[in-house]
Amino acid sequence: AEAAGAPMASTLMGISAVPSGHPLFVGNLGMHGNIAANEMTQQSDLILAVGMRFSDRVTGDVKNYAPHAKIIHIDIDSAELGKNLPVELPIHADAGEALEAMKSGIRHKDRSAWIDVAKGCDRREYEEVVRPSSDPQGRFISMYDAISTLAEVEKGDAVIVTDVGQNQMFSARYSKFNSTRSFITSGGLGTMGFGLPAALGAKLGVPDREVVCVMGDGGFQMTMQELGTIMQNRIGVKMIVLNNHYLGMVRQWQELFFDKRYSFTEMTNPDFGAIAQGNGIAYRCVEKRDELETAIHAMKEHPGAFLLEVRVEPEENVFPMVPAGAAVGDVRLE
Repeated sequence: AEAAGAPMASTLMGISAVPSGHPLFVGNLGMHGNIAANEMTQQSDLILAVGMRFSDRVTGDVKNYAPHAKIIHIDIDSAELGKNLPVELPIHADAGEALEAMKSGIRHKDRSAWIDVAKGCDRREYEEVVRPSSDPQGRFISMYDAISTLAEVEKGDAVIVTDVGQNQMFSARYSKFNSTRSFITSGGLGTMGFGLPAALGAKLGVPDREVVCVMGDGGFQMTMQELGTIMQNRIGVKMIVLNNHYLGMVRQWQELFFDKRYSFTEMTNPDFGAIAQGNGIAYRCVEKRDELETAIHAMKEHPGAFLLEVRVEPEENVFPMVPAGAAVGDVRLE
């Protein structure tokens, strides 16, 4: 039986436990997931779900989720088994022990045709979503530009911590990792302001690794008092504020589903540079695309804490997107 491309997905994007670059990782699943993961879920005849809540951000319309698939669900919390979707085989167990026990029954089969489905989805996503996300003329900086450039500079070695919103979705989509335990983001009930204090904890936990916190201008202001904690304790965390002068994710919904009737999403921000410098933290602001890579290198090479403000395109949207209440195969690309 063939399983979905990203069966271990959960939360808003369906963050997978498989490091990016793994040959069997076809992307994230869910509302802002990759085309391959979403469409292959809808074609699957078997899904092995490990520690997955099947939340609405992953399943979309549960009545039309994976209509051809039987589901094997492994979870240490028995309350999750069959809670949101009917499950053919619920397994109440520790995930590691259950997977180890299943290994003896696995037999190799050629999956080249199934993998070709993913490759076709990837080509479509690149042409219709990824390539248009960047302006080759450099007239603006997109969030895609910022995160993909960060990934190139860090070469997959950094711990990436996100806040909540568009910054979170772009980070999940375009960050690169060479190892697990490298992406920290809030799951269900995630709230703006999560990123900075989480990044401080991550840096204290792995002081020898680069820790980069990605935030929007709105989320940063929720907990930017933690700059004082950084100053007092000399915590060498790196911070990127993607400043679009909006509460970006809410604005995106207001644009797409409420005819651009923007309500309380436009932001007049304080001087982030003055705030950083007042806390003794190195700061730089980038407004031009051709300065972005140099600025990220400067942040990386700085020995202590660093705040990089990137002024991005104000009304950029995160795609693909599955509208609320739609099936995960009903992917919107614009």
